[in-house]
Amino acid sequence: MLHGYLASKESFFPEIEYFSQFYRVTALDFLGMGGADALTEPFSVGDYAAWTKAALLSLGVREPYAIAHSFGGRVAIKLLREGFLQRAVLVGCAGVVKRHGLLYSMKVGAYRVVKKFAPAFAEAHFGSSDYRGLSPVMKESFKRIVAEDLRADAEAIEAPVLFLCGDRDRETPLASVKLLHRAVKHSELRVLPGAGHFAYLDDPPSFRLAAEEFFDDHT
Repeated sequence: MLHGYLASKESFFPEIEYFSQFYRVTALDFLGMGGADALTEPFSVGDYAAWTKAALLSLGVREPYAIAHSFGGRVAIKLLREGFLQRAVLVGCAGVVKRHGLLYSMKVGAYRVVKKFAPAFAEAHFGSSDYRGLSPVMKESFKRIVAEDLRADAEAIEAPVLFLCGDRDRETPLASVKLLHRAVKHSELRVLPGAGHFAYLDDPPSFRLAAEEFFDDHT
């Protein structure tokens, strides 16, 4: 199970308990998040994927299925592309670079100008509160992650994938998830009514039923 950005494996705790009845479940904290070691250098999505693969192999995990959320979905897409994951349920999956309007472009331009002359002020006053709270290494890593559009990686995936999206998800809206769904050849898409970005916590029964049916159909 691969958690979202700045979250931890504990966000999957109910699902770890549930799926442990039927599978060997392995849940990791990504470097720089949860209880894991801090990053010593900025990581891209590919770096996180390589680290995850090495960690799982060191634990004796072979030919795994995956349940991944948000940023974890980015990592899963990389691992699916290289054939390490056999199949995956991606809930609230990130990976499409958003198109921004004029206001956003103006804010970015202002940030770049201010940063040139007053970098400390720029870092302290621009961006979300979550971003401003990151370490310099994590900030650089975050910028690399969100700047990479993964649709080309998705098009190269041969394994079966189930995309799950809450119809109230504002972080990774349905329109964005549909783009990834169309890119993955052997994929399905299910929408969970009334669920938000953490659809597996908002509607556990529907999430579990969809995931079990998908895994059973591809065993």
